[in-house]
Amino acid sequence: MIDDGTTGAGRAGEAPAGYGVVRVVVADDQDAVRTGLTMILGATPDIRVVAEVGDGDAAVRAVAEHSPDVVLMDIRMPGLDGIEATRRILAAGGRTQVLVLTTFDLDELVDGALVAGAAGFLLKSVDAARLQEGVRAVARGDGVLAPEITRRVITRSVGARRPASVPGLDDLTARETDVLGGLGRGLSNAELAAELVISEATAKTHVSRVLAKLGLRSRTQAAIVAQEAGLLRPGP
Repeated sequence: MIDDGTTGAGRAGEAPAGYGVVRVVVADDQDAVRTGLTMILGATPDIRVVAEVGDGDAAVRAVAEHSPDVVLMDIRMPGLDGIEATRRILAAGGRTQVLVLTTFDLDELVDGALVAGAAGFLLKSVDAARLQEGVRAVARGDGVLAPEITRRVITRSVGARRPASVPGLDDLTARETDVLGGLGRGLSNAELAAELVISEATAKTHVSRVLAKLGLRSRTQAAIVAQEAGLLRPGP
């Protein structure tokens, strides 16, 4: 279950500078979990839960109604599960990003969430501060993967395809290739901007172009492609 303490970076109730209020839909089939998540997210003034729902169909409807920045999505729910709900939400377009939160870290569930286009994947053992920061990160366009599963995802993906087989890789400009390599190292937009000596807005634009050229839905997928393509190298 979620730890409602304030361990980790930052304290509950403190909003980070430079960002507005993040609007969130919480989707989980357990009433107590939804209540706990809403309390944790509501403890900080820069995050507001606009709807709580108990299944995937309701999550899709809530996104259409509220156009949130983030859906905090459980995977195993009755009826439409979280993976299919994620796929439908992202296929509809719009600004909403999905952060998957689950008690399960099985490989097929991680893979399913990433293939569906989820921007991040956290376990329900995450502490409150990290959950809050994960929501903020996804809202500002960054990706989030639980440390417990990052190594497994990367290890499983590296070597699965030869670099030359990555579709669209040759269409990237030199700068876009640098951006993709940064994504592979888990850099945020702000960190990409600092490393490449460009504005954060320009970094975000480059990330969007990389995703479009490679036919990807999220920067987390791009990070895996960068691993597969052998683009990881130390920053300057």
